[in-house]
Amino acid sequence: MTENSSAPKKETFVFKYALSCCAATVAESVTYPMDLTKTRLQIQGEGGLATAKKRGFIRTAYGIATEEGVHKLWQGVTPAVYRHYVYTGCRLGFYEYIRENFLGKNTDGTFSLWKAVVSGMTAGALAQFIASPMDLVKVQMQMEGRRLLEGQKPRYKGTLHAFTSIAKQGGVRGLWRGWIPNVQRAALVNLGDLTTYDTAKHLILVNTSLPDAPLLHSIASACSGLISAVLSTPADVVKTRIMNQMMSSGPPVYKGSVDCFIKTVRHEGFFALYKGFLPIWARMAPWSLTFWLSYEQIRKAAGTSSF
Repeated sequence: MTENSSAPKKETFVFKYALSCCAATVAESVTYPMDLTKTRLQIQGEGGLATAKKRGFIRTAYGIATEEGVHKLWQGVTPAVYRHYVYTGCRLGFYEYIRENFLGKNTDGTFSLWKAVVSGMTAGALAQFIASPMDLVKVQMQMEGRRLLEGQKPRYKGTLHAFTSIAKQGGVRGLWRGWIPNVQRAALVNLGDLTTYDTAKHLILVNTSLPDAPLLHSIASACSGLISAVLSTPADVVKTRIMNQMMSSGPPVYKGSVDCFIKTVRHEGFFALYKGFLPIWARMAPWSLTFWLSYEQIRKAAGTSSF
């Protein structure tokens, strides 16, 4: 991607990319236990098996803390943060680049809804495809504590070992296992997040007297967190289950995202697709709030224009 050579240094793709990574690190570190709990909930009852004790959101989080240790609530946080260095940096950068250089804003400063939808889904899908290996490592490392409690040997010694082990088992292409549902989910997440935040923020700016300040950013981020959770949870369940499959443990349970969707509904019912919705929403809301407040303030402090 080429940058506009006439753009001020603080308005370039690379500079904004770095700022978004800083904000994402803050948001991911604060809300990561929600993501771990969500992943455990989505694997619970997989394949219609009733051998595992069924737990809700709070009991699952409490169980992890008491049975495995409080620090295990942050297991896999390193690849999660690494993922955001790629994913969030790219999705924010791609979205703004498309908005400013291809589709363009309206004369009143708003961005048409259809343009925001196209930009959000495109930016999210492209960014997630690039970051998919990091997401795969994060999901598999999140399951390590549960495997130990079930008497199974740990698979990985750390983030780098997880990357190399997965690559040895399935080649470099194996690092992109589950990328299709991953990209589908990211497109929906960013339809809810980037599209909703950008649209809500600028509509409020145009139609009310609220200034471009933290209160406005909080309202817009609250809208984006809810819409993101509703749209993305089914794809997130499918993505998590496919990524959790181990290539070395015999034939895969699922042949692909459609097969996983069908088997999940058949064995566990339609609402199994919304397993983990509460922690997804409970995480997306504070994540979105923390990220957008941090990002807007970091941009302001760095002398960069508001998103």
